[in-house]
Amino acid sequence: MADNLSEALKTLKLSSADSVEGCLDCLLKALAHNNVETSGKIQEMGVLAMMPALLSAQNSCTPKVANIIAEVAKNEFMRSPCVEAGLIPPLVQLLNSKDQEILLQTGRALGNICYDSHSLQAQLIIMGVIPTLVRLLGVHSQNTALTEMCLIAFGNLAELESSKEQFASTNIAEELVRLFRKQVEHEKKEMIFEVLAPLAENDVIKLQLVDAGLVECLLEVVAQTVDSDRDEDVAQLKTSSDLMVLLLLGDESMQKLFEGGKGSVFQRVLSWVPSNNHQLQLAGALAIANFARNDGNCIHMVDTGIVQKLLELLDRHVEEGNVTVQHAALSALRNLAIPVVNKSKMLLAGVSDVVLKFLKSEMPPVQFKLLGTLRMLIDTQADAAEQLGTNTKLVERLVEWCEAKDHAGVMGESNRLLSALIRHSKSKDVVRTVIQGGGVKHLVIMATSEHMIMQNEALVALGLIAALDLDCAEKDFVAANLVQVLHRLLTDEHSAPEIKYNSMILICSIMGSEPLHKEVQSLAFIDVVSGLRSHENKTVAHQASLTEQRLTAQS
Repeated sequence: MADNLSEALKTLKLSSADSVEGCLDCLLKALAHNNVETSGKIQEMGVLAMMPALLSAQNSCTPKVANIIAEVAKNEFMRSPCVEAGLIPPLVQLLNSKDQEILLQTGRALGNICYDSHSLQAQLIIMGVIPTLVRLLGVHSQNTALTEMCLIAFGNLAELESSKEQFASTNIAEELVRLFRKQVEHEKKEMIFEVLAPLAENDVIKLQLVDAGLVECLLEVVAQTVDSDRDEDVAQLKTSSDLMVLLLLGDESMQKLFEGGKGSVFQRVLSWVPSNNHQLQLAGALAIANFARNDGNCIHMVDTGIVQKLLELLDRHVEEGNVTVQHAALSALRNLAIPVVNKSKMLLAGVSDVVLKFLKSEMPPVQFKLLGTLRMLIDTQADAAEQLGTNTKLVERLVEWCEAKDHAGVMGESNRLLSALIRHSKSKDVVRTVIQGGGVKHLVIMATSEHMIMQNEALVALGLIAALDLDCAEKDFVAANLVQVLHRLLTDEHSAPEIKYNSMILICSIMGSEPLHKEVQSLAFIDVVSGLRSHENKTVAHQASLTEQRLTAQS
């Protein structure tokens, strides 16, 4: 075999067109026998340099030349030499051929050379292979091998962000949906799914896929696989429902499928929530969360009883429930609670009672969504804020989560909810519950947050604590170094006007406490405040004058 190979390689270098074919057959045979060794020999003898000319000749040998390149490029050590030999441009040119065998072998060769190389794949995109391959898929959809070659190429290229714009300018959505409808085998559907998922991350393509009828195909797959426990059916159900949720992440595609809440797709997805299949429950809840991305949709959904469906779903997952389903259902409730008109309706429906059942959860994603949902619900709802703010168990858990340093999201949301309970209730009972639960020090720390909105929320809550129950809070204020924190906020030139304003309001509120008053005097606050009287913000300047008068009167 080795002698034949060397002979064939020599002949190939010297040969005329007639003897080339025999040499190519010999090379293919040798590659089939020992690919690595043969590839090394091909490189040593400089045969790659001859390939561009052989490819450009476009004759009966062309498919064999492309096949040899495809086989050689299976080896990682041969990919750079293939690029250096200038094989990519003639191969790309061959994608315009009408010969199906040439197309197949050319696609394989390009795929193997560019395998795992984002830079080479990006080069192919610049050379315009995407529109060419989409056209091939349409023309040769009866050729299974060519179709698969196109799908593999799409799957690799679609991972690159630079490909999305080119894909969006073709009719890829129609071609893929047409192909998907024809497939019966699980493997073939999976191949198409692997292309659809990265493409559907692009909002323009999302809408094209919806217009092309992908959603109907996905709903059909769900209907066919929902009652099956075969592994491949379970996998297809998951992929289809996940893809469905992904399509809803685009604003236009989501609104198109919502159809004012009357869309058949919207109704079908709603029916997933009460199903017994965890994957469908999850997809249904996530779909509602995605539909609930504008006030109009949220109001319509709450008015049509969706909250009840979500509460029933959560109730099924309280004890040893599925964490992803809990997280998804809480996300949906949080989004639905954003419009002001929905809050009282959702509170009446008992949302806060069901959400509180998850207080014992040890899963940070569930804790995070639970906190966000409660915070949205009590916004502007004084009675609900008072009811929750006097719930000792809730306040104790919030104080505990305020120390969850490993989970910044949970820590931030706990602080914000603690502050919100005070700000929206303006209740002395809530203030007392927070003080007794050890929440004051966390609100003082929150006032030093890097996020202005959190600083502000903390200062307003602390101002209410001082105004409603200074005697009870005095010890905690001193222990948490509140006065030093306020001094820092007022002297920091980066502090926003609102922060300076609320810090001065708070200083005035704590002057009735002897130890705090002493601290204010010792830190020469009068000088700091006096300097703010010329602040460019008129509200800050005015408050500085009032605060200075107050400090002077009490000095």
